[in-house]
Amino acid sequence: MVQSLNTKIDLVVNATSYQGLTDYGKIMIGDKGFEFYNERDANKFIQIPWEEVDYVIASVMFKGKKIPRYAIQTKKNGTFSFSSKKPKEVLRAIREYVDPSHMVRSLGFFDVIKRGIIQIFKR
Repeated sequence: MVQSLNTKIDLVVNATSYQGLTDYGKIMIGDKGFEFYNERDANKFIQIPWEEVDYVIASVMFKGKKIPRYAIQTKKNGTFSFSSKKPKEVLRAIREYVDPSHMVRSLGFFDVIKRGIIQIFKR
């Protein structure tokens, strides 16, 4: 069994991890870091200490009414994508440990298209 990073747990919620194949499990947010544990296989887990978190990127739709996915970008190990039953509660819990200026919205569909067209005409 894997030892948890946290000594105090603030929030536990059902979630989905999008690393490689989709994994279903639970997200635990606590005083030391962000943790994801797979429901079926205890050896599939993700533990991210708060010192390692660089940005939290949220995909926001319908002016903040729906947040289908969010990602945690680390300083060394890349980006980890998740979705959960209660994304607003998860992001509020993360905001207590991560600087709010490091929590950003991802680009929308039309923003990506606009950047692509601008890059084509810059050449």
